[in-house]
Amino acid sequence: MQTDKMKIHNIIREYLMLTAATLILVIGVYLFKFPNHFSFGGVTGIAIVLSAAMPATPGNITFIINMLLLLLGFLFLGKDAGWKTVYVSVLTSVGLSAAEILFPMSHPLTNEPVLELIFAIVLPAFSAAIFFNMGASGGGTDIVAMILKKYTKLNIGTALFFVDMGIVIAACFVFDAQTGLCSLCGLLAKSLVVDGVIENINLCKYFTIICDNPEPICDFIMQKLNRSATVYHAEGAYGHKEKTVIITIMKRSQAVELRNFIRETQPGSFIAITNSSEIIGKGFRGFN
Repeated sequence: MQTDKMKIHNIIREYLMLTAATLILVIGVYLFKFPNHFSFGGVTGIAIVLSAAMPATPGNITFIINMLLLLLGFLFLGKDAGWKTVYVSVLTSVGLSAAEILFPMSHPLTNEPVLELIFAIVLPAFSAAIFFNMGASGGGTDIVAMILKKYTKLNIGTALFFVDMGIVIAACFVFDAQTGLCSLCGLLAKSLVVDGVIENINLCKYFTIICDNPEPICDFIMQKLNRSATVYHAEGAYGHKEKTVIITIMKRSQAVELRNFIRETQPGSFIAITNSSEIIGKGFRGFN
């Protein structure tokens, strides 16, 4: 029974995080991307270009394209389309359409296109990093990528990049050179921001501690920080004295506590701290 409650709690927490990340995505796209016609890829980029030639708003076009792609996803992928991706895609589409009704915008928020470009890149990229980290995506062209991956041998990353580049080029002709160049900068910077955010979300500290008295340190790690450690015995190469080496991994906030504890209680200990964003195992990330 307790396990079922934990599962339900985890599912609720995941979908609350997905909802918050989707809200950030909607804000970034609607307030900064749509008004400036920044068209750096994805369904929203296609919608911005098409809205210039069609009597429809970018939000409504995004909604239509996302629904069509979800339908294709279920037809070609079945359950592989993923309910989290479906949830994010529908919520994004509804959110953008609702924003156009509730908060209509006829011009950019400010007169600083570079500043708005930064927000148009950072906010959606931050939300995309959260989606990827939770095994979801924003839908849209990601569904096309999943279909291509399943039925073809194409290099998906390269194919999607050329599609996004095509959207950027179209923006140059539909709007103007400034919009096209800003969109190109957005396209090039987006992947870097996503990778950086994912790395920082998963960042952990890998400790190698060489000390004379391991018991207090291990007790602090297990009882205070609720982590575990690996202990083995070693010998110093210079003085040939017996030493104990403790290996442990933890989140950044816990790392500060451990470092301060060792400094206060065993200042003669040697500590090597390494950053790592790929820790796989119990207490961190699973294999799937």
